[in-house]
Amino acid sequence: MDKSFYITTPIYYPSAKPHMGHAYTSIIADFFARFKTIDEHNVFFLTGTDEHGLKIEQAARATGISPQEHADRFSQTFRDLCDTLDVNNDDFIRTTEPRHKRVVQEVWRRMEDAGDIYLGEYAGWYSVSDEAYFTEDELVDGKAPSGHPVSWVVEKSYFFRLSKYTEPLLAHFEAHPDFVQPQSRANEVKRFIEQGLRDISISRTSFSWGVPIPGSDDHVTYVWVDALTNYISALGGPEGELYQQFWPHAHHIIGKDILRFHAVYWP
Repeated sequence: MDKSFYITTPIYYPSAKPHMGHAYTSIIADFFARFKTIDEHNVFFLTGTDEHGLKIEQAARATGISPQEHADRFSQTFRDLCDTLDVNNDDFIRTTEPRHKRVVQEVWRRMEDAGDIYLGEYAGWYSVSDEAYFTEDELVDGKAPSGHPVSWVVEKSYFFRLSKYTEPLLAHFEAHPDFVQPQSRANEVKRFIEQGLRDISISRTSFSWGVPIPGSDDHVTYVWVDALTNYISALGGPEGELYQQFWPHAHHIIGKDILRFHAVYWP
């Protein structure tokens, strides 16, 4: 019996200092890592920071420093949080690290080779704080569901053919009823998928602080495609030994506000 166990926190966004929510999820993940270690599992515990995107670029500009300087400064506060909480993580991944960028670009190429990426134009309501687009019917009183302001954006974009995965995802949820927990959140995700998935925009041209897309000078990778890949890049990528050992046993601790990204886009 393979007793490997891979546990991750959400990858934290260092636009500001850590707060109680970051501490809460880190402690939960640390609890599982310690319990599984006591239960004689081979544990790998990952946390880290998601350092690209328009929000980081704007925050850096507001303080008169470069996006990299801003990321360096605030990423360190999350690393310090681990020490403060006595969190016993095995790795701390930063999305500005070369090891991560390499894997993001490799995953992009694999999606492209599979025929899942095409170039088009996106027009929609965009929330900088959520780093996400929303349709008209998703807005609440003219704002994102999170309450953050939105603005109308039109830009050239590469799209991922998410629509073709509606039935495979529903079949996966049916075959693995514990894939998302608690059950109430699993039901929420399934209702969203059952409405029919739309292709999603996965590149940006309106800013430059991101992982460059292979073969394109104008586009950077959408921050959520970049960020979620951290769970693989920390294991050395799809060809890495750690990936082969731990990926079949991955468990992500997340907050409900990022459920759709982790439970639909990521799988």
